[in-house]
Amino acid sequence: MTTIAKPTVRPANPNFSSGPCAKRPGWSLDALADAPLGRSHRAKIGKNKLKEAIDLTREVLQVPADYRIGIVPASDTGAVEMALWSMLGARGVDMVAWESFGSGWITDVTKQLKLDDVRTFVAPYGEIVDFAQVDFDRDVVFTWNGTTSGVRVPNGDFIPADRKGLTFCDATSAAFAQRLDFAKLDVVTFSWQKVLGGEGAHGMLILSPRAVERLESYKPSWPLPKIFRLTSGGKLIEGIFVGETINTPSMLCVEDYIDALKWAKSIGGLEGLVGRADRNFAVLDAYVQKTPWISNLAKVPETRSNTSVCLTISDPELAALPAEKQAAFAKAIVSRLDKEGVAYDIGSYRDAPAGLRIWTGATVETSDLEALTHWLDWAFATEKAALAA
Repeated sequence: MTTIAKPTVRPANPNFSSGPCAKRPGWSLDALADAPLGRSHRAKIGKNKLKEAIDLTREVLQVPADYRIGIVPASDTGAVEMALWSMLGARGVDMVAWESFGSGWITDVTKQLKLDDVRTFVAPYGEIVDFAQVDFDRDVVFTWNGTTSGVRVPNGDFIPADRKGLTFCDATSAAFAQRLDFAKLDVVTFSWQKVLGGEGAHGMLILSPRAVERLESYKPSWPLPKIFRLTSGGKLIEGIFVGETINTPSMLCVEDYIDALKWAKSIGGLEGLVGRADRNFAVLDAYVQKTPWISNLAKVPETRSNTSVCLTISDPELAALPAEKQAAFAKAIVSRLDKEGVAYDIGSYRDAPAGLRIWTGATVETSDLEALTHWLDWAFATEKAALAA
């Protein structure tokens, strides 16, 4: 196979990780100068910063006024598990998954909580569950955007407005890049380190009035650790949703999240963020459509993520190789681009099919993705020539 020349234009920012994701354009440590370091998060200055983060979240994400927003520990995982352990068990639950994290929530509910009335609906990587099978008079747990599969729900139309159960939505790779239909969602979770490029360890928990009603009317039969407790004396702990966090947050990370939210406002809020992610995805999608050696893992165009784009190597010669050799080839491309300093952390998730996973969220510049496509071709050609040698 003929080799191709190394591209001359490099991505200005080679960070294409799917979490923690690239910082916003123009970010520097100076953005954190106003962080109240060395101060208590329970002091007035700390509470004000936490409340500002919550208020800006509501504004940018367009969360309804009667929904509660809280900052909770342990990233998106902590937020999801807090909700599952606090609210499930009041009625039957349908668990829906088409990627690794959704499958993890199934394990939580069936193996850890050990609920009796659980139905599971699982689709393979690249596909999505048929929601016509799901009963929304039961509680339903699902991911809006599968970070490890690149498959998302196109909208919330599949959720009935008159549902009797609660919907639990892990939206960590969707929030701020996709339009969440809050009228159809009762529990929404995400983390700072995804679309806005914030720092890790902090999660967000958004509750509808129906979710609050469940919390105040239902008490699980199992004990809840302090870090999961959202009620006291049968009433919602309102302080959590105005900045009185359950445990100590990093005020440095809070300042960074506030900075990202202000940047989001400066580019047009939610519409600006979604637009940037859509344009970024369009660059990669156009590249994939004209490139014979690579394909989208997500089979149906309407379900393809505009943030965590998962790709498989579809070159016929390579597809004929054993699975372990295909995986080794994909890893070799990832390693070569990493060593060149043009793309970091773009390997597929460890449980996903072998290939690439490239983040196209709002903090990524379109020009960097355009430059990356030429390097992808170069790395593929170089590795295939090496394989043939």
